[in-house]
Amino acid sequence: MRARLLSLLLRAGRPPLLWGILTGAACVAAETFIAFALAQVAPRNALHAVYLLGVLVVAFLWGMRLGVITALASALVYDFFQVPPVHVVSIFSTWTWVPLVIFLVVALLVSAAAALMRTLVVEAEERRREADLSARTARLLLRAEHLRAALPVVARRLAQGLGLPYLDIALGPVGDDPRHRTLPLTDDGARIGTLVVPAGLPAGMTRRLRERVVPSLEAVLMAARDREAISTALAASRDELARIADEQAALRRVATSVARGVSPTEIFGAVAREMGLIVKADHTAIERYEPDRTVVLMSSWSASSGGSPSPVGSRRRLREEGLSALVLRTGQPGRIAADESTAGELGRWARDEENGIAVGSPIAVGGRLWGVMIAFFRGLERQPEGVEERMRVFTELVVTAISNAQARDELAASRARVVATSDETRHRIERDLHDGAQQRLVSLGLELRTAETAVPPGLPELKEQLSHTAEGLMLVLEDLRELSRGIHPAILSKGGLGPALKMLARRSAVPVELDVRVDGRLPERVEVAVYYIVSESLTNVAKHARASTVRVKVDTAGDAATVAIRDDGVGGASPGKGSGLIGLIDRVQALDGTIEVASPPGRGTTVTAVIPVGNR
Repeated sequence: MRARLLSLLLRAGRPPLLWGILTGAACVAAETFIAFALAQVAPRNALHAVYLLGVLVVAFLWGMRLGVITALASALVYDFFQVPPVHVVSIFSTWTWVPLVIFLVVALLVSAAAALMRTLVVEAEERRREADLSARTARLLLRAEHLRAALPVVARRLAQGLGLPYLDIALGPVGDDPRHRTLPLTDDGARIGTLVVPAGLPAGMTRRLRERVVPSLEAVLMAARDREAISTALAASRDELARIADEQAALRRVATSVARGVSPTEIFGAVAREMGLIVKADHTAIERYEPDRTVVLMSSWSASSGGSPSPVGSRRRLREEGLSALVLRTGQPGRIAADESTAGELGRWARDEENGIAVGSPIAVGGRLWGVMIAFFRGLERQPEGVEERMRVFTELVVTAISNAQARDELAASRARVVATSDETRHRIERDLHDGAQQRLVSLGLELRTAETAVPPGLPELKEQLSHTAEGLMLVLEDLRELSRGIHPAILSKGGLGPALKMLARRSAVPVELDVRVDGRLPERVEVAVYYIVSESLTNVAKHARASTVRVKVDTAGDAATVAIRDDGVGGASPGKGSGLIGLIDRVQALDGTIEVASPPGRGTTVTAVIPVGNR
């Protein structure tokens, strides 16, 4: 009730005039009764103050004009009932009019003050409501995700708050309409929007809109536009950071595979997949150029599972209008519109999906154009931006992988040549020793024995000397045979791996438990590698391990030969402490094998080698 009465007193529109006349009459009547009651206890010349209350109320609610009329009526009633002689209007007949004039002046001043006070109070209330309305408008606009979507809601709130039948806010200018009136919204002279209100509004309302609503709305709109721009920039930054993070994660995964020495085929597949996911392509492929103007498919990837991809290693001839030929011709990234007539993978993708855009990035290795990386995007209207630069980063990883693979191949080939040359040299030296020096020493020994038997009985000293020389010659021959076996054991070439390893076990200074599970002969390079692994390991055990027993196991299950040598010695062996294990590692790796040395201190040493056997 109190709030409704306060809103009635402070609303901009005045109550009906009839209500004012009736209220004024009621106030004069009530004041007269109050004056009669007070006349018993107060002097009569002080009762005129009672009549100022009605003037104050009427002037406050209905304005100064009705307040002046109420003041005149109050003066006449006061003269008639309170100024002697009572019941007579004496204002024009005696000197009693002086206090009445003073009363009237005071009543007029009170009326003017009340009217002014109401104007100020109403204006203050309007400003408070406008401030609340501006605050609500600012909250709506500044919290809205999209400015345009929030404008209709704000317009309805403003119309309700201002008491208008409708109101609209448009970004930018609007067309002329006699039913509407437009108020421009500007920012330093630049038009940022338009406030549309009904035509024919009162001058006070129009002035209120221009002076108070428009500036407030301009400030809020500018702040909302700035916030939307900042939000858009932040969202773009978040998207860009997420894109960069995804791209870096993909690059890190591929780079890790490259650093681990994964095969080029696996790396090509990983690059095609990761690149397709990063650039959001529908299909990707990596092709290698051949000298006969053909290309070989190294890998491909598709976002969908529809259709069967071309097999890796498939070859096709270059067509001049194709993307691969364009990149080969220019040596630069390029893009074309792909349709069913396009060559290779692009034509197949276009047939399976629809026409699209294809982007190619060259792959150059060692200054020579090695191949091309292709990304296909479905639909001709889709124009991917910045794809070439993002593909370039993946291209660099492919180049690194190819270079690493070539370096590994060259290193493996070099190791294999060194090992093969070394083995051939050993074999030749052993053969030369066997066919040359050893045969001559045997002949000399036989001749000395013949000379010894021919010595006369009277020369025992000469016979003893010849016998001693023959025995020394046999010892030299045995040493030479031992040296020959170390260079290249003849028994390995003649009898195979089993007898050769048994000979090593018999000659070992440490007892050996031998377990050889080899069916038939292995390739010579594998047998030589296994022999020297066991030989070097047994030598190391005898020299350093202080072991009581050694277990040697050789197995050829599957397509590899596995060698395991375990001892119960002191452990602590390391490939970096000597050249023997390093030589074994080089020999095994030259055959694409692996070797591991586990030697914890006090727990013995285990050497495990796995060597591919290949076709026997």
